[in-house]
Amino acid sequence: MTPAQLSRTVLHTVRRAVEDDELCVAVPERVTVRTPPRPGCGDYATNVALQLARARGDALVIAEVLRRRLVRTPGIARVDVAAPGFLNITLEAASHTQLVQAVLSQGADYGRGDALAGVCVPVGTSVGTSVGTSGKVRAALVAHVVRGLVAACGGVVVPGDGPVVRPSPLSGRDLLTRLGPDAARWALLRPAAHDLPDTAPARLLSQREDNPLFRVRYAHARVRGLMRNARRLGITSAPGVYDHPAEAALLALLADHPRTLEAAARHRAPDRLARHLVATADAFFPFQDLLGDLFRDPVRDRFHDACPPLPSGERKPSAVHRSRLALAEAVGAVLAGGLHLLGISAPRHL
Repeated sequence: MTPAQLSRTVLHTVRRAVEDDELCVAVPERVTVRTPPRPGCGDYATNVALQLARARGDALVIAEVLRRRLVRTPGIARVDVAAPGFLNITLEAASHTQLVQAVLSQGADYGRGDALAGVCVPVGTSVGTSVGTSGKVRAALVAHVVRGLVAACGGVVVPGDGPVVRPSPLSGRDLLTRLGPDAARWALLRPAAHDLPDTAPARLLSQREDNPLFRVRYAHARVRGLMRNARRLGITSAPGVYDHPAEAALLALLADHPRTLEAAARHRAPDRLARHLVATADAFFPFQDLLGDLFRDPVRDRFHDACPPLPSGERKPSAVHRSRLALAEAVGAVLAGGLHLLGISAPRHL
């Protein structure tokens, strides 16, 4: 069950509770679920009870009504109420297995779909207050990538203004000369539209952990290396049970990938996809030499080391290794697909 599917499930639960006169509230247009900020709070959390309580009723009472209904939903293993009215939802283990299977079956196309079916997204090449060629280059690139994102989500691009962006300090020709096509694209797409792009070659071309583009591409190359080594060892991937906190953190990011694509397309913000790819890479591989305390939370950063996909030494491969290898393969598919939508290559060797 993806976050989008869970959001629809929670919304349907609210609607049914209202229809059965168990709740007397206005049904919202949409419900948001998020990955909890701390371990031990389920797979996802929603503040829908607090949202409904603003109009009428007590949030904890509303949350308990929804909890009793949600816990009977197939795919949901447990629902807990946390003050002042959050619902913490834990999915059944089979849901995680099905997620990995879905990613592997769709490959780099995972996340594409019809989330924006019937939605018109205005896209042009307006640069607002930007002036000069450098502003036009960034605006044109962002608009081009947004068109691809909208198409990937089943939406329709219509003529319009924007997205409005701050210009690059360098011209398009200078960017290509100094950075090459991949790093140049990342430099213009990674910052939010209102932020000034960082075009310093020393940072964007650095093969070090403090370069986000390097981390994303290295994580992808590392996955490809794992798959090559697995083939040499005769190990095939097979989604299984995932119960380690590092696995849960990675699964949450994979599950959120379709919604990230939709948000990036709807809000004409490729930077959302770029940030999501960085978060996925960091959750997969322990870039710890230069990142220091930022990634010392054991829930968020140690899949590659805490849950090794391949056996070491004389150990024989087991079902655990095959399931972890499948999760790693799914990570590689998401990273490759995301980079492709940004127009950036995903090398097998780096």
